[in-house]
Amino acid sequence: MTDETHVQVPTIRPRRLRRTPALRRMVAEHHVVPSSLVLPVFIREGLDEPRPITSMPGVVQHSRDSLKQAVSEAAELGLGGVMLFGIPEHKDATGSGAIDPGGVLNLAITDVVAEVGDQLTVMSDLCLDEFTDHGHCGLLTPDGEVDNDRTLVAYGQMALAQAAAGVDMVGPSGMMDGQVRVVRQALDAADHSQVSILAYSAKYASAFFGPFREAVDSSLEGDRRTYQQDPANAVEGVREVLLDVAEGADIVMVKPALAYLDVVRRVRDAVDVPVAAYNISGEYSMIEAAAANGWIDREAAILETLTSIRRAGADVILTYWASEAARLLRR
Repeated sequence: MTDETHVQVPTIRPRRLRRTPALRRMVAEHHVVPSSLVLPVFIREGLDEPRPITSMPGVVQHSRDSLKQAVSEAAELGLGGVMLFGIPEHKDATGSGAIDPGGVLNLAITDVVAEVGDQLTVMSDLCLDEFTDHGHCGLLTPDGEVDNDRTLVAYGQMALAQAAAGVDMVGPSGMMDGQVRVVRQALDAADHSQVSILAYSAKYASAFFGPFREAVDSSLEGDRRTYQQDPANAVEGVREVLLDVAEGADIVMVKPALAYLDVVRRVRDAVDVPVAAYNISGEYSMIEAAAANGWIDREAAILETLTSIRRAGADVILTYWASEAARLLRR
């Protein structure tokens, strides 16, 4: 070998720390743990057994009995919490089932609290879209626009119904201006100051919500672009988050997660409260479809997806894989 072709031996070798699984685990910068995962759960009124959601393989609409089994398993696996979504048999223009103490979501809250007590954080979606016959997240004006301020009154009533049912944390998700302030004031005035708020602060008008429409039997026609955020805007996402923190949010959330990891990072850098991210239905279904076709390693893709959300800055991850991921993490 001539001097001209001599290769200088490197003295700095980052690959040394990748040599064995034990080394890689020891120096990993980010870890997903079961206690940081929240399982979204759908409860449908009137079911005797779980009903599969065809666009979300492996996910079901639960009956009251199967819901109890699902949350017991979640508690045994050490998950951080469950987020409950209710699907009523009957809908109306005002979403009255959301406020009814005997409504499907409020009964589900009571069932879950009785089943798992303090083993899980019991969270509930605070929005009217599952309960309205028009499918929007708020009350409508005579000309069909979402009425922000009338909707806030309904959100305050919904928060009180969920608190009375025993919820630990409410999740106002409708993207109405001032929703966190109104919910916080309603809870505090009714001696429910212990109930915390997970604010859907930066929620985008995303194409990835598609399978969720089936999951909640959505009645929506059109879109929600007048109140959910424009996918082009990141600075606005941070602004929404800061407003919610000022209004009393205990945790703020970015939704969706994967297409908005940059927003998750910006939010994490901007606030000193916990940050959540929702790994939504379309993100779930894309990976499930690719895996079903044999195009990707499903289990590796699940863990890599969740790790990317954690790496971007999320402290809490809502994901339909929560229970399965907890099992994988135990291996």
